[in-house]
Amino acid sequence: MTTPPVRVLLADDEHLIRGALAALLALEDDLLVVAEAASGPEALAMALAHRPDVAVLDLQMPGADGVKVATSLRNELPGCRTMIVTSHGRPGHLKRALAAGVRAFVPKTVSARRLAEIIRTVHAGSRFIDPELAADAISAGDSPLTAREAEVLELAADGAPIAEIAERASLSQGTVRNYLSSAAAKLGAENRHTAVRLAQRRGWV
Repeated sequence: MTTPPVRVLLADDEHLIRGALAALLALEDDLLVVAEAASGPEALAMALAHRPDVAVLDLQMPGADGVKVATSLRNELPGCRTMIVTSHGRPGHLKRALAAGVRAFVPKTVSARRLAEIIRTVHAGSRFIDPELAADAISAGDSPLTAREAEVLELAADGAPIAEIAERASLSQGTVRNYLSSAAAKLGAENRHTAVRLAQRRGWV
């Protein structure tokens, strides 16, 4: 009796990369790409519709990043194992991914053949963390920001005014100023713009 192929969802907003990966994985007899998606919400919808065994998620996608999609899938489709591929492997991203139950964290520089091996590893119930990314995460330490500080800092990333951030976070303007000032102090930044850059560089927002 033949074993059914591992059903795979590919989610990446770069069409060329996603198409190339789908074509290369199609060459593997034991893997079957059942759906593709170009955004976070589409990835979640496709996963619920096609029920893949493994979801290969780009870290940075429109609508919701790979970690947020993985968190939703853990709740809504617990049988689907998730893995993140990224060209921005910052330490905080890896820690968020692991907290969300992601089984593999892989740089986009990996070959298609190696990616196929990692998909099999994840499907079999094991984990794979790129050693270099893991070493960076350990050396960077944990984020000093509270969840609320990180959220407000993330909302400030596009240069939005305090009033707009307050509205989006459902907070008063004074509270938003306090969170931003506290975050900047913890990061040793002279203002919120520098604080955003520092936090993004370390993957904390």
